[in-house]
Amino acid sequence: MINGFFIIDKPAGLTSHDVVSRVRRILGTRKVGHTGTLDPFATGVLPVAVNDGTKVIPFLDEGIKTYEALLRFGITTDTLDMTGSVLSENSPSALTRDRLFACLKAFTGRISQIPPMYSAVKQNGQPLYKLARKGEEVERKPRQIDIHALDVLSFDLPCAALRVTCSRGTYVRSLADDIGRQLGCGAALQELRRTASGLFRIEDSLTIEALEELAAERKVEEKYLSPSAVLGHLPELLLDDAEWALVRHGRAPACDPGCFSDLGPYSSRLVRLTWDGRLAAVGQVNGEAADPRIVLKRVFV
Repeated sequence: MINGFFIIDKPAGLTSHDVVSRVRRILGTRKVGHTGTLDPFATGVLPVAVNDGTKVIPFLDEGIKTYEALLRFGITTDTLDMTGSVLSENSPSALTRDRLFACLKAFTGRISQIPPMYSAVKQNGQPLYKLARKGEEVERKPRQIDIHALDVLSFDLPCAALRVTCSRGTYVRSLADDIGRQLGCGAALQELRRTASGLFRIEDSLTIEALEELAAERKVEEKYLSPSAVLGHLPELLLDDAEWALVRHGRAPACDPGCFSDLGPYSSRLVRLTWDGRLAAVGQVNGEAADPRIVLKRVFV
């Protein structure tokens, strides 16, 4: 049984849930989930967890994401992308590459962003997109996000292609709209492709059709990432047979203070406990307490 992750290159036109449903049918298992929802019109990296891989999702490091976004200037829509209804149109002929570069500098670093109405953010228990479909607009609280880099890939009016490296929780549609407002001509997102989400990269992805072929040939093991591999950002503590016997029954192993010496200046952090090359558990360590110990957060075997 496969336990781990597949990096699916989501095609346009499918929701993230549609992809999960397809993977369930292909692999013949109900226990499938995903992280980092993509809009139906967006494509690219969608990490899909299978079986016990779903238990790992809360511990993933997807703090930095990378997108390739095509902005269309001179137009605004209600959804902030080209799938929506047009609200305004203006000529972007006065826009130059230099003006765009200058504008992008103002959107790099820690910035404030208001989530779009067409989003899954909930307000009073109701997803915003359901209110938007009723024609309602409500006040949303701004969020702090980090734009690590904005690189211009091409500039050919009325469009420009950008590479956006940002923190999780960033709405690239809102970013496009804000950039258009700052430039005075408006802008909407025409295309969006996620090329990286944490360690999940587009070059390691496969299409749904490719997954179907691998399943038919019984070769899906060739393309999945193990739970231990996707948690490679966590320090590793190796268990011996006796310690593994404790962990598999939900009991934390005793740990000599020396085992915390390589974890850096952190009094409390997550670690992965492995045995025989397999992920046994995720634990939280406290190396500065009078009695150094490990608290098990999730046991996988």
